[in-house]
Amino acid sequence: MSWKTAIQLRDLDRQDRLELICRKCGHLRYLTAKELLAHKGAAQLYLDEIESRARCTQRGCKGLMRLSMPAQGETSGFVGGIS
Repeated sequence: MSWKTAIQLRDLDRQDRLELICRKCGHLRYLTAKELLAHKGAAQLYLDEIESRARCTQRGCKGLMRLSMPAQGETSGFVGGIS
């Protein structure tokens, strides 16, 4: 059981961003929960169902997309070394 099968779209904040990456061409796009909720009946969908329905918008591609949630906090590189 994946985290995508446990979370419905309505469980997310409207400002939460979802990252969609095309498995075929690598095109990246971000969507907010608010944009996805604008579609009729989308609030009842689980994230794995949204991922399976998503298609690439690049011209001529129409590949399947991989859905992920980008990290919310700041990230930093490794600071340190061998003593």
